[in-house]
Amino acid sequence: MEVISFVALAAGLIIGLGAVGACVGIGIMGSKYLESAARQPELMGELQTKMFLLAGLIDAAFIIGTGIALWFATANPFLGQLAAIAAK
Repeated sequence: MEVISFVALAAGLIIGLGAVGACVGIGIMGSKYLESAARQPELMGELQTKMFLLAGLIDAAFIIGTGIALWFATANPFLGQLAAIAAK
């Protein structure tokens, strides 16, 4: 197998696992928000602010992982090593 195929596999895993983790995290956080808002409705505004802040942070981690995966897929730093091996 070529090194390029491993990079494509790694990029797919980074994006896929990051998406699954972000979805699970936001789902758990949303359920806990609804549970706590049902228990104490007077805190709904404060809890909603914190929930949206955390949702942004969770999505930011996924977007950073996606950016790194796409960077490896397009500007692969391992191509120089692959060219050196092929030249031998």
